[in-house]
This record gives sequence, C-alpha cells and structure tokens, in this order.
Amino acid sequence: MSDDYDFLFKVVLIGDSGVGKSNILNRFARNEFNADSKSTIGVEFATRSLQIDTRTIKVQIWDTAGQERYRAITGAYYRGAVGALLVYDISRRESFEGVSRWLQEVKDRADPNILMMLVGNKSDLKARREVPTEEAKAFAATNKLSFIETSALDASNVELAFINILTDVYRVVLSRVDGDKDDVGTTSKQPFSLPLSGESNSGGSGGDGGGKCC
Repeated sequence: MSDDYDFLFKVVLIGDSGVGKSNILNRFARNEFNADSKSTIGVEFATRSLQIDTRTIKVQIWDTAGQERYRAITGAYYRGAVGALLVYDISRRESFEGVSRWLQEVKDRADPNILMMLVGNKSDLKARREVPTEEAKAFAATNKLSFIETSALDASNVELAFINILTDVYRVVLSRVDGDKDDVGTTSKQPFSLPLSGESNSGGSGGDGGGKCC
C-alpha cells in the first residue's frame, strides 16, 4: 500500500474483554475473523487507508485488552486518538453496563474533543440478545454518542462503523484547517495526525500488517 495520504487518524477500540474488539479490528483492517481469538495482551494496532471525498485517510486502529489488570497501559493508548469505538457484546449485558466506566475513562484520559461511537457487537447472536437496541440507542443519545450494531463474524456494519466515525472526524478536522488551504490536500509527502484540539501531533505508523506497543 502506498505511504501517500492526506491525514493520519488514530482510532481506539475500548470495552470489556471478550466483546470482539480484536475481531472488529481484524475484520476492518484485514477482512479476517478468528473465532478462537484470545484476549489481547498489551496493545496491537493495524492500519488501513480509505478515501473520503477526494482525500486519502490513513487510519491507525488500536486495540487493547479490557481486563482491569492491563489498565496501566492506557495512558499512551489514548494519546493522539481522534476517535473511539466503545464496544459491548449485545449478548452480554454486563459488557453494556461497563460502557459507562469506559466512557468516563475516555473523558478522563483522551482529548476532550475526541469523537465516540457506541458499538453493539455480535449482532449475529440475535437469539441470545440481552441488550435491546432501543436501550443502547437511548444511552448513546443521552451521552451524545453515535451508535451502530455490528457483527465481526458476518462483517455486518463493521466497515460502516469506521467510515461513519472517520467521516465525522474528517469533517471536524477539515473545518478547523479550512483557513489554511495550502496545508489541506497537499500533505502526502508530510503526512500528519491532527488531534481535534487543534494541536498538531505527528503520528508514526505501524505498517499495514499491524504492530505491537507498550
């Protein structure tokens, strides 16, 4: 894949262990699904590029384990992130009840202008649903989050989830840099990530195969 791109955005996946964060990452970045995937230890990331309008957006997706004992790594995990997917499992109510805690952690640790999306994963498990869609929609509306249900297993809405949040981030970033036309659309030789707070932050890339950190 070419290294030419206009914007580099970091998006983090957060939520309890076992909700399918790693499979969402793998489905979006590599179009893969591993039914036997184990809980992530440490941090993994993968990259993918896509077009929004006429711009090439390179997204770096970070995935970390949800267990409490790994919480120490999350300071660096949130740094520079412009988007976050708060993931729960529609068939495990406790994972939905944990979203409030994750939401508070994002507010405490991430850029105050980060855009967030609530993601109800494993929508293929309809017969085992414990979290009604309308309840999740109401929670998202109350907390000013966008919302979508996905299935990493059958790929339902995974692509759309990332496209939606990246488009929202792109619109906000573009509106903030719109006054400097020379810098927009001409950055392929000097790609950058742009936190929504307006503070420029050059970002590295882990390569399209993914990487490890922390």
